[in-house]
Amino acid sequence: MHPPLVLHKHPLCTEIITLFLRCHEDHPAAKFWGKCNDLKLELVRCLQEEKAVKRKKNFEKSKEFQAKLHAYLEDLRSSARQLGFSLCASHPSM
Repeated sequence: MHPPLVLHKHPLCTEIITLFLRCHEDHPAAKFWGKCNDLKLELVRCLQEEKAVKRKKNFEKSKEFQAKLHAYLEDLRSSARQLGFSLCASHPSM
């Protein structure tokens, strides 16, 4: 199975999606006997590559967010120490 083939959600695979959908329109019965299988395999590969790109981008965003969060927490801790408070002393990562 593949996700819904909406062109604006899959910008890297628009050409293959268009060819695949056209194949299904041009061969309404033959699609059931494998007429469009080659295009479907290309489509699956393209969608997998697209997902890998998105996964890498999201991972990088999460690393940036974690770095900002840790910097913020460290700043908060140092401010609290200056005021004589202790924040989350029992939790080592905080």
